[in-house]
Amino acid sequence: MGTYVLKRIMTIIPIFLLTTLVTFGMIHLSPVDPAEAYFAAAHIQATDEMLEQKRHEFGLDKPLLIQYVNAVMKICQFDFGISYVTNKPVWGEIASRIPATIQLAVGSILIAIIVSVPIGFLAGMKKNSGIDHFSRFLSFIGASIPSFWLGYLFIFFFSVKLDLFPVEGTGTWKHLILPSVTLAFPLIALYTRLLRASVLENLQEPYVLFARTRGIDEKVIMGKHVLRMAISPMITGLGMNIGNLMTGAIIVEIVFSWPGFGRYFIEAIFNRDVPVIQGYVLLAAGIFLLSNLLVDLIQMYIDPRISRKGSQH
Repeated sequence: MGTYVLKRIMTIIPIFLLTTLVTFGMIHLSPVDPAEAYFAAAHIQATDEMLEQKRHEFGLDKPLLIQYVNAVMKICQFDFGISYVTNKPVWGEIASRIPATIQLAVGSILIAIIVSVPIGFLAGMKKNSGIDHFSRFLSFIGASIPSFWLGYLFIFFFSVKLDLFPVEGTGTWKHLILPSVTLAFPLIALYTRLLRASVLENLQEPYVLFARTRGIDEKVIMGKHVLRMAISPMITGLGMNIGNLMTGAIIVEIVFSWPGFGRYFIEAIFNRDVPVIQGYVLLAAGIFLLSNLLVDLIQMYIDPRISRKGSQH
């Protein structure tokens, strides 16, 4: 098991270095001059002398290899540079907004799990029943409705008409409900569908037949064995969605004026704030890699055969 974990951790390093290389290359291949972008963000009409001085300050007059090595060294120290707009360290700006995004992501994941696990499990156990038809309808609706439209729909009914929840911002648990449910809705559709299909598949496995032949109680078979094995695809999907929620909840954050990480990124794009954009891309890659590593470790705990297979290769 230790060998498998070490191999998985070691694979992260070259992938992350490749990400830094691609990000570095895209920025330097971009027609946007970082020095010009800096003065444009500050609304300053720069002269050629000012541009050359700023390029020297940014280290853009050095060979590309040296620039890349220096960039990687700074990234390892969580130094993503200084924002062109606020003149503050990018990492400090990002760190101040990450808690709001984490709060939103955790809330949506909890709602998705609480709703989808019982519905998907019962739908798989009772194929073609009422709960099964409901789960398929829920999956269809959840996969079809765009998040921005659903968010505005929730605001119209629950905030404007019923006055139950705030329209925008953060501060109390009521502010968290509508954006979390909006983000959770497509996840509920995905997890319900995955769990239902996995339960149906596992019910056909030999271990279920053997357990029933031995006279083991049906509730024990379903709860201890089938659910444990069937939930594996859902955990894999969860690992992918953690990265999506942490970095891709941009639309929902804009709709509900949520002061999160994604909204900050959109503002940086409009302002051509290159250090912020670079920091966002690299941090997003790191979140995806770590969340997938965490999922692999959880999967290994659920099914120890994974570590044995990984050790053989």
